[in-house]
Amino acid sequence: MPKKKSLKIGEMEIIPLWSDSLGAKSFSIFVKTPDVGILVDPGVAIMQPSFPISDEDKFKYWEMAWENILYYSKLADIIIITHYHYDHYSPSSLEIYKDKTVLVKNPNEYINYSQRERAVDFYESLYHFLMNSNLKYVQRIKKIQIRDPMDMLVKAKSIDYGDYSERKKSLIEKGRKWFNSLAKKWNEWDLIPEIHTNKTHFYFADGREFHFGNTNIKFQQPMFHGIEFSRVGWVIPFTILYKNKKILYSSDLNGPIIEDYAEWIIEEDPDVLFLDGPATYMIPYTLNMINFRRCLKNIESIIRNIHAKYIFLDHHVSRDIRFKLRLEKIYNLAKANKKKVITFSEFFGRKSIAEKMYIKKKNKK
Repeated sequence: MPKKKSLKIGEMEIIPLWSDSLGAKSFSIFVKTPDVGILVDPGVAIMQPSFPISDEDKFKYWEMAWENILYYSKLADIIIITHYHYDHYSPSSLEIYKDKTVLVKNPNEYINYSQRERAVDFYESLYHFLMNSNLKYVQRIKKIQIRDPMDMLVKAKSIDYGDYSERKKSLIEKGRKWFNSLAKKWNEWDLIPEIHTNKTHFYFADGREFHFGNTNIKFQQPMFHGIEFSRVGWVIPFTILYKNKKILYSSDLNGPIIEDYAEWIIEEDPDVLFLDGPATYMIPYTLNMINFRRCLKNIESIIRNIHAKYIFLDHHVSRDIRFKLRLEKIYNLAKANKKKVITFSEFFGRKSIAEKMYIKKKNKK
């Protein structure tokens, strides 16, 4: 496979490997520093059934995406997995993790039931593959102290929702009950341990910082995958810093929707930013207009307040053939602020698959 176009920021080289604008679900990048090669979220999934391309094309794009990820996995020293969704990690192609340092979302806490089940299957398979043995669980000795997540979302808590306030309060209380029930399980489950063999090392990365020469990778504590108490679970966004240059990969914050997460991005002030954007194709089902407007406001604030010239806005957002229209204000603001808000496909000089489908549909009328 020929080397793909890259973006250089200081002494770091960034290659956007694949995201949804290219036709398959993924949000994978490769970062090369003078110290290490870093492969981020090596997963890919078929586009949703409603996406208006043929099943044959969906499979073709999936194959192309995996070919890219597999190629760069061989160049990586480090692999990062921000959460256990199939478009962010590969549970079956275990050979890509062999002889690597793998920085992963902790599978024992701040994880929902479905991702826990996937993690159990993943680590059981890894134990057989790497050590030819069964996964050896560890009994929890010390219980973790669980804080109410809303205590850490100061800005989000302060929002006046007007006529929606009572409904929002009810949803938060319902979410808190779900969270407390789930948190109880975290203290009951036996622990999946980190994996360390001669050359393969899995580290649970939540809230931790790792140094590889002059390359610093700093993970946040788990953040909601979307709105407050999102049932989809948690992710661990991170920054990569080499000397005075910084990349921020937000993982799946769905925008971000939550104001405190936007504030964190602004405080970090990265040189290059990767945002997954709002899942507008799910309006009005799992994304209502109130949260969509929150998201737009947060992205606008990010554009105004960070110095990054490049903001990659892709993944969930480019599953919607009308995403360019829905985010028109964002693109106009970016242009006025001399920022490039682009998809992976645009970085490679072509329209997204979603845009092509929208144009095709429009021309038929």
